Amino acid sequence: MLNILIVVLLALLLSSCATPPAPTASLQQPPSIKIQHHIVSRGETLYSIAWRYGKDYRELAAINGIPAPYNIYPGQRLRLTGRPVVKVVSTAPKASKTSQAKVSKTSRTKVSKTSQVAKVTSPVSSTATKRQSSSAKKTKTVAKTTKTNKKSLTPAKSTKATARVSKSSIRWQWPAKGKVISRFRKGDPLRKGVDIAGEKGDSVVAAADGTVIYAGSALRGYGKLLIVKHSNEFLSAYAHNHKLLVKEGGKVKAGQRIAELGSSGTDRNKLHFEIRRNGQPVDPLAYLP
Repeated sequence: MLNILIVVLLALLLSSCATPPAPTASLQQPPSIKIQHHIVSRGETLYSIAWRYGKDYRELAAINGIPAPYNIYPGQRLRLTGRPVVKVVSTAPKASKTSQAKVSKTSRTKVSKTSQVAKVTSPVSSTATKRQSSSAKKTKTVAKTTKTNKKSLTPAKSTKATARVSKSSIRWQWPAKGKVISRFRKGDPLRKGVDIAGEKGDSVVAAADGTVIYAGSALRGYGKLLIVKHSNEFLSAYAHNHKLLVKEGGKVKAGQRIAELGSSGTDRNKLHFEIRRNGQPVDPLAYLP
């Protein structure tokens, strides 16, 4: 019995002196990776998903090859990054054998007649021919120059006009009456707009004319939310409402009552108001009067 105990003790001592095992991989979570895809949930729209990830809805649609009016369905997998999908559609019709035969016969007949006429007609002097060709070249050169000048001048005018329209076409107004309790801060994910204090049931009005492109509560952190499209460039959002008074697809006018102020998705009664330009948050106070 004593011998067995001695053998066991020796075995334990030898095992403790053995080479330590190779280090294993760390169990810590890997660093956060930028989200590449989004699975559509019920109640979401392309606009609300683009809003969530700070993207322009047109860019998101192009990446996934989704044409207007940008319909999506629950369970659909959307790419958030990548190149736009270009669908190539072949529209050139195949020529039938009959049409080819007709064309060949017609062309042969015309060619033969033309060649015969050319032989019979008396030739024009080489000097006159050269003069005609040189004058024709000059005429073509002048015509091309005129067209080029017109084309080069036109875009400059249209660009200036577009810049003026995008800057001044929308007349903004305050969406609620109350004190601003939180201001916009660029780059801060929690301060993408302004918070306006108020009482439950206070009026929330459209900040400008537009179309309601989202009405619901599927966007986390916004409570009952409305998103209004004012142009291809500008969108506005109205969050934490108590009650929504308009539906998706509805047209709204500046100053129209669209919701009742509330505290859905937050800890106090307030309106969270955002303006997005080409998908990016901008300071509402820079646009409001």
